[in-house]
This record gives sequence, C-alpha cells and structure tokens, in this order.
Amino acid sequence: MSRKTFKPVSQERIYDIIRAPVITEKSTLVSEHNQVTFKVPLDATKPEIRQAVEQVFKVKVTGVNTLRSKGKTKRFRGIMGRRSDEKKAVVTLAEGQRIDVTTGI
Repeated sequence: MSRKTFKPVSQERIYDIIRAPVITEKSTLVSEHNQVTFKVPLDATKPEIRQAVEQVFKVKVTGVNTLRSKGKTKRFRGIMGRRSDEKKAVVTLAEGQRIDVTTGI
C-alpha cells in the first residue's frame, strides 16, 4: 500500500490540531486496542491529524478515523440555544506504541 506524500504541517498548526484528549468510558475501552481519542478542529484532515500526533507524541500512527458530532439544540431559561459542533479523531497506534493521556505534553 503506497501512501501519498502530503505537505508538512506548520508547527503552530500542529498544536492547534490536537485540542484535548477525550477521556470517557468508551475511549478508555478502545485504549486497550492501541487507540487514543482526541478533540480536533472541524477543518482538520486525517493526514494533518496523523502528522500532528506523530510529531507531538513521537509515536507511529497506523490509522486515523474521524467523526463529526452535530451540536444539540438546548433550552436555557426558555431561550433556545445551540451547542457547538465538534470533531473527534480516533488514532490507532502501531504495535508497542502508547500515549499516556493522563499526563501533559
């Protein structure tokens, strides 16, 4: 399988791409399968996410899956509001690699 070459991502963009780890019950269950979940910007692409994780955490990434969640419509004191849309990236790491999301960068 040949991988296309992508232009490198700037250093500033790398730290904008990885916003926060997602720490939920489901994300801790997939961590047993060498997967880590991050919140990312809506305009982040899979190749950008791959480069950012590899450069920041010094690990080898084998796959990136993304999902977009539409923001819910909520009511607060009778006024309708809307939560922001969000995008998550589930990053699969190579065998033997790991990222400890409980500690800082």
